[in-house]
Amino acid sequence: MIVAFCCIHTIVYSQEIKQKSLETKSIKLVDTLNLKSIDTIFKPLDTISKPVDSILKPVDSILKPKELLESIIVHSADSLIRQDIKNNKIILFNNAHIHYKDIDLTAGYIEIDNTTNEVWAIGVKDSIGEYTQLPVFKQGTEETTQDSIAFNFKTEKAKIWGLRTEQQGVFIRGEVTKKENDSTIYISNIRFTTSKKENPDYYITTKKAKIVPDKKLVIGLSNLVIQDVPTPLFIPFAYIPLTKGSTSGFIMPTWGDTSEQGYFLQNGGYYFAINDYVDLAITGDVYTNGSWGIRTQSNYAVRYRYNGNFSFRYENLKNSIRGLDDFSKTTNYNLRWSHSQDTKASPNSRFSASVNLGSSTYYRESLNEYNNNSFLNNTLSSSVSFYKKFVGTPFNLSISATHSQNANTESITMSLPSLQINMDRIYPFVSKTGAKKNALQKMGVTYSLKGDNKINTTDEFFFKKEMFETAKSGLQHNATFSTNMKLLKYFTLSPNANYKEVWYFDRINKTYNTTEDLVVTDTINKFSAFREYSTGVSLSTTLYGMFNFKKGRLQAIRHVIRPSVSYNYRPDFSSYFEEVQQSADENDVTEYNPFTGIYGGPSKGLSNSLSFTLNNTFEAKVMSKDSTEVEPKKVTLINNLNFSTSYNMAADSLKWSPVRMTAGTDFFNKKLKLNINATLDPYAITASGKKINTFNINNGGSLFRLTGAGLTMNYSISSKKQDGGQKSSKQQNAQANNSDGIFGEDLNTSNNLGSENTSGTKVKTAKLYSATFPWTLKLAYSLNYTNSNRQQEISSNSLMFSGDIELTPKWKVGVSSGYDIKSKGFSYTQLRFSRDLDSWKLNFNWVPFGTRQTYYFFLGVKSSMLSDLKYDKRQVPDRRLF
Repeated sequence: MIVAFCCIHTIVYSQEIKQKSLETKSIKLVDTLNLKSIDTIFKPLDTISKPVDSILKPVDSILKPKELLESIIVHSADSLIRQDIKNNKIILFNNAHIHYKDIDLTAGYIEIDNTTNEVWAIGVKDSIGEYTQLPVFKQGTEETTQDSIAFNFKTEKAKIWGLRTEQQGVFIRGEVTKKENDSTIYISNIRFTTSKKENPDYYITTKKAKIVPDKKLVIGLSNLVIQDVPTPLFIPFAYIPLTKGSTSGFIMPTWGDTSEQGYFLQNGGYYFAINDYVDLAITGDVYTNGSWGIRTQSNYAVRYRYNGNFSFRYENLKNSIRGLDDFSKTTNYNLRWSHSQDTKASPNSRFSASVNLGSSTYYRESLNEYNNNSFLNNTLSSSVSFYKKFVGTPFNLSISATHSQNANTESITMSLPSLQINMDRIYPFVSKTGAKKNALQKMGVTYSLKGDNKINTTDEFFFKKEMFETAKSGLQHNATFSTNMKLLKYFTLSPNANYKEVWYFDRINKTYNTTEDLVVTDTINKFSAFREYSTGVSLSTTLYGMFNFKKGRLQAIRHVIRPSVSYNYRPDFSSYFEEVQQSADENDVTEYNPFTGIYGGPSKGLSNSLSFTLNNTFEAKVMSKDSTEVEPKKVTLINNLNFSTSYNMAADSLKWSPVRMTAGTDFFNKKLKLNINATLDPYAITASGKKINTFNINNGGSLFRLTGAGLTMNYSISSKKQDGGQKSSKQQNAQANNSDGIFGEDLNTSNNLGSENTSGTKVKTAKLYSATFPWTLKLAYSLNYTNSNRQQEISSNSLMFSGDIELTPKWKVGVSSGYDIKSKGFSYTQLRFSRDLDSWKLNFNWVPFGTRQTYYFFLGVKSSMLSDLKYDKRQVPDRRLF
């Protein structure tokens, strides 16, 4: 009965398979149990031996049988395993599975023909008539899903119907597929896309294609189909690399037009994937009026050693058309280099670089630069440094080259190079046990040597021989001696002494020319030096005040006061000054400083002063609303409230310096940060605004005269809980340079806007009910007050804001702007719109007014494999060249 049932079940199932094969055009079989008519590539191996020359090599008269397969075929199934001995076949049904070498095949129905070494697999119908358990074929790292498959174990050739596979993010679906034994795949009626949907958003269809897994995809005439609607976009052929990692290739340009330069192509070029450690991208811009630009961008990284990037940009821009009155021409360039060393590479030495130098007008005049922070900032700075710690000694060495450039004045200050040798604090009188019990044993000595070669120049002479003609160099030695001791149990007394010696290699010499009746200044190249020393002592303590409360959640307020008084004495070193006659009168002489080097000259006049500081902090202890919490929570009320002033006993007048006050605190769980500063002058001024040696209170005024004050507030709120995790160095650098995005986001080029890595992106789902709108808002307010000459003026008063809101899980709108309350005008404003279209992305950035008025529209595929499938349009700011 069991055998009869199995036979009947097999016959019925075979009839269903045969009927389905006749109905499905993609499965071209004559008999489901006989695969001889599938294709000539599945014919059994020819067993006729080739003739062998007996003269060359004797042949054994008894031939050994040749092995048909190189490994054992392991098979299994849940419902049926049938051995057809007559036809030498094995039939597997329901979750059928076979394994041979590196080949793994699962399907609803599998039939193995041991005579031809062929296997055939298809899916099975479920209770509602749909096919399930479709064949899944795995060989090595390659995996495909198909409607049916015929495979030859010996030749490793296959024929597939209804192929579904994925190659490096590209999903491929083919009607009929042939696989050669070298893994080359030929497909007819193919569709490929990067959309993961069963019904993809878009796909590219073509009649024929060739795939070499993990290498390339070559297709013929193809048509782009969006939402199953064919578009008029055709390509005659295409070559798509499928290699893992970076691949060299062309970078498609962005097109557009300007009113001054005409039509243009921007950011087109070639990407070189040199090796696993370094790459290079060369792109350029071309304009119809003859303007052009070129850029190079390179990234490099060696794991556990170092990483960095380098870029150079050059633009030759023409405004209007040659021959017209408004025609002008300019060239700009910019060089950027960033290098960082892994801390594990060398614990005792490190090399780092952060370079940003170029034309002062580059960020204002460039037609293809959208770095908002650099545009709004007037300073370019660079630093390249090397640090070395000498193990076993207290010494360390630092060599650096620095650059600072003011984009408004076009002045440049460089240090080429700067040398610094430091000696860590040593204790020459410490006991043999290392204990420091008295003031002598606590005596510490530090030493530093600093050498600089300073260059002051302008854009006009940058890196020209004139730049080095005004270079000045020098060396400065500093030695410090300090100790501390307890005084009256609660006070700390800290005496100190300082010594400074400066060496120059030239000096100023002034002489009076009696013929021309003027003072002549000459620079003499000779070694010169001056020395200074000073001494001081400070007395400090800490006071604690506690205010306890018996009722309510507020239990106590703690006030910490840290007063400090210091005395400093420095002799008069005017002996280094020299005299020069300045008129025909021999008695008409004046002093001048012969040392005008990079570290200045000796101090003139006696300094005998007292300094006073008073630092305060306020904290509170508050019980939690949660009754289970037994320990009170510490809450900071005022982070700092500091006062400082000084009294110069050696001065003949105006001995008291202004009182400077700073205060800072935060509110709303540190979301609102508030900082205040003020300057209070105790002396009065005349009607003309000149300070006099009379206290303001004795002149009919208040105790202090408010000469300046400032207020800054930063507020950041969000509907989402802020991520408390640590930020990467890249995020920290972006935050530091862009003030938390308060100045707006950079307008990226199309070549890196759509090609995003979405592997770690969280999938968002829309809620039809109780919908939420995630949002963020950042505010920055600044107010400055000036009253040094009774002008009572608000020197600056501005509010800046930036925020975004997700209208839906896939719609995001953002804005960054500011308002100058004093000048009554908006500052740099940027509007941002973003739409996630699943496999596509839409972005629109708009700067509606100002010198950077522009817009940028982008619609393209997210996947980097088809990043050139895009449409973008931009308006370049119409800037006049100066």
